[in-house]
Amino acid sequence: MTPSHPRRVRWQAALAVGVTALVAGTGVLVAAGPASAATADPNIYYVLVNRHSGKALDVYNLATNDGAPINQYARNDGNWQQWRFLDAGGGYYRVQSRHSGKVLELPNSNDGVQLVQNADSGSSRQHFRLADSAGGYVRLINRASGKALDVWEWSTADGAMVSQYQDLDGANQQWQMVDVGSVGGGNPTPGTFTNPIKRNGPDPWLQHHNGYYYLATTTWNSTITMRRSATLAGLASAPDQVVFNLANRPNGCCNMWAPEFHLINGPNGNRWYLYYVAGQNVSDFNPTQRLHVLESAGTDPMGPYTFKADLGGDWQLDASVLRVNNSLYLLGTYNAGGSYGQSLFITPLSNPWTISGSRVRLTSPTLSWERQTHPVTEGPEPLYRNGRTMVVYSASACWGPDYKLGLLTLTGSNPLNASSWTKSPNPVFQRSDANSVFAPGHNGFFKSPDGTEDWIVYHANDSAGGGCDMNRSTRAQKFTWNSDGTPNFGTPVRLGVQLTAPSGE
Repeated sequence: MTPSHPRRVRWQAALAVGVTALVAGTGVLVAAGPASAATADPNIYYVLVNRHSGKALDVYNLATNDGAPINQYARNDGNWQQWRFLDAGGGYYRVQSRHSGKVLELPNSNDGVQLVQNADSGSSRQHFRLADSAGGYVRLINRASGKALDVWEWSTADGAMVSQYQDLDGANQQWQMVDVGSVGGGNPTPGTFTNPIKRNGPDPWLQHHNGYYYLATTTWNSTITMRRSATLAGLASAPDQVVFNLANRPNGCCNMWAPEFHLINGPNGNRWYLYYVAGQNVSDFNPTQRLHVLESAGTDPMGPYTFKADLGGDWQLDASVLRVNNSLYLLGTYNAGGSYGQSLFITPLSNPWTISGSRVRLTSPTLSWERQTHPVTEGPEPLYRNGRTMVVYSASACWGPDYKLGLLTLTGSNPLNASSWTKSPNPVFQRSDANSVFAPGHNGFFKSPDGTEDWIVYHANDSAGGGCDMNRSTRAQKFTWNSDGTPNFGTPVRLGVQLTAPSGE
């Protein structure tokens, strides 16, 4: 219970919206009669948007299992926020998720019980009627308890619990039913997808290999996980599988982040090399937070993997691999000290797991937009086209809304010489307030299945107040090229917008 919303506020809210009536000539207030019954079309999918918070009823974390919580989340119109109303008799409905096929259920009649999804059992705990509220909103009244669905304690936060409470017609019990398409049509259709492709997916790395998309993201625990799907849309509900556990690695356990897996023809033949950051905690410049690399047993991105090497003996983050003239280089970010701050580096490799020379500072946060929240350059990612070698990197700081992407181009002959690289003066990808996309960054690149299209994968927040945490979600979109040979990433797309899937799916 929050101090600003004690339960008595619910009664005040109820009075404010007029659930009582003044009996003419008596001066007596009496309870109004039952509200009129709204109806739902069983052939329509609806997004249910709470009047108080503006957030949508959401299958949290894209779960498909029985008992999974149903909370509120920023509206994105994904399948996990779409609901179908199926007749349950007597003016009641079963409210079915398009994503999981499960129906809403209140497990008991207690105030504050978590709303969940379960297989349709015919129980009255799974039946809801619609009651009209002012302004075209409705309340969902449970058949077993007689109570209304309620955003608990008037929360406006993503992930806040949805429960039940006495029907008081407060704004946190009122829902807008937004028609998002007919059953058998609407969003998504075959050959399309909507972002996010993974909720709670910061620092994404995505590759298409042998008919499947493979996606790994930060876990901030001792496991490295990966999911796969034949379609980009399918990644949203694909299960995460543990491909390696760091728990038994001295100084290598805990807080795994920024995974990348690269198929490299090395001394052991074609193998996947999975680079990651791990250490005892995530504090700035913590000496235990270092780069490490695994090697696969074959050419399956899912592994199995064995530990191969530590890469460097000090604080380093965001490993990637650059290839120039058949030579390999390790890219990343480190604390360059003094006025240089958090800078990009490049180091020669003799093979995918062995450093063969000194680390070179590639660039530092020298431009004003690279220092907007905090002076940071990190997350360097190679990009190649028509003989041109580029590095796209993240700048500013991930805990502010102005995290964005910059561009370096190799214009000289020696990638180990910082003067061989030219920095673009302006960011190449940044926030879109109009599309509610903030802090887009830490990206990767992949080709469409037929090899004809270029795609960017990145994480971003849904609000300007979003942080540098697990609430960042994975998004993907196609990009094009400018006449000067540089990438044109366009504007980050709003969540829930139907996009054409990569060519060749």
